[in-house]
Amino acid sequence: MKDLVRQNLSIHVEIMDLLNKQIEKEAHSSSAYLAMASYCDHNALDNSAKFFYDQSLEEREHMLKIFRFINDNGGTAYSPEVSKITHDFNSLEEIFETALEQEIAITKSIHNIVYKCRKLQDLASEHFLQWFVNEQMEEEQTMRSILELFDLMGTEGLGLKLLDERIPGIKGSV
Repeated sequence: MKDLVRQNLSIHVEIMDLLNKQIEKEAHSSSAYLAMASYCDHNALDNSAKFFYDQSLEEREHMLKIFRFINDNGGTAYSPEVSKITHDFNSLEEIFETALEQEIAITKSIHNIVYKCRKLQDLASEHFLQWFVNEQMEEEQTMRSILELFDLMGTEGLGLKLLDERIPGIKGSV
């Protein structure tokens, strides 16, 4: 019965499997951003904490968007397990560098799924993923813009506090 269901999917079965792996990556990102928010909270970086709480929620929304797409197209989405979340950071700059690396990895993963969609001629999934391609460009630009502030304002004392105050305006301006 399971094989019959898999044959009647609106999306290619290999794409469904890749999308389920992407769900895991989005869930991991959401949890990683929570850990980053906690560091910021504990270090009185209120705006950065809010930024990462919001990022965590956004990644969870991405995960659910993919989850629903799979189910809506006859597939089976799997609830992910999340492990290996880093909670130890040395600085806010390190957190944003880690966040950028994470976003770049997500971008590469999305692009690889799009390339596979093209190869398998799964147009519905490719069309669905275009939103994520655009979203990832924005996410990377946001992280890079914030990291540029560290070069301008510094990583300690007043510079760090002023940088934290600028965080709320960056996401919307990219």
